[in-house]
Amino acid sequence: MFRLRVTLGEVVPTVWRRLLVPGSVRLAKLHGMFQAAMGWTDSHLHSFTIGAQLFGMHFDDYPEDEIDEKEVTVLRAIDEHRRFSYEYDFGDSWEHEVVVEELTRTSRGLKYAVCLDGQNACPPEDCGGVGGYTELLEVLADPGHEDHDHFLQWVGGRFDPTWFDLVAANVALQQLR
Repeated sequence: MFRLRVTLGEVVPTVWRRLLVPGSVRLAKLHGMFQAAMGWTDSHLHSFTIGAQLFGMHFDDYPEDEIDEKEVTVLRAIDEHRRFSYEYDFGDSWEHEVVVEELTRTSRGLKYAVCLDGQNACPPEDCGGVGGYTELLEVLADPGHEDHDHFLQWVGGRFDPTWFDLVAANVALQQLR
């Protein structure tokens, strides 16, 4: 089993999660685990870059050198690498740095991922990447801004960038099949 720290790059406040992940699951399942723990909605394409290898969904016009994520386990893909990247939503380009904090071999297998810790809310889907998210936070923080009401409505009436619910993250992880 792996203990991974997943950090969303370039956003303030920093968004991160610490997960225990079974090494026996496929990378496609790891993607689902990241989505659940981070709070994304799995509405976009994604890929992993581990060492010099690209792993992805094999969707439409995928790169020729892309390895199908459904065919490779986390253990085999990560191998001896201690860092890798996960990109979600190629339009907004949410880059996540993943650090392997620990690899533990145990006779008792871990069936589901577990979120051990984390901090801050993920940006809303389709907010325009790092620049769009920064603008969103600035507008929401200024009730006098001309777009404040529009953005507030767009995020559902409330958005707290410092919010993180460990229980909710683990419930979402347990619902993965």
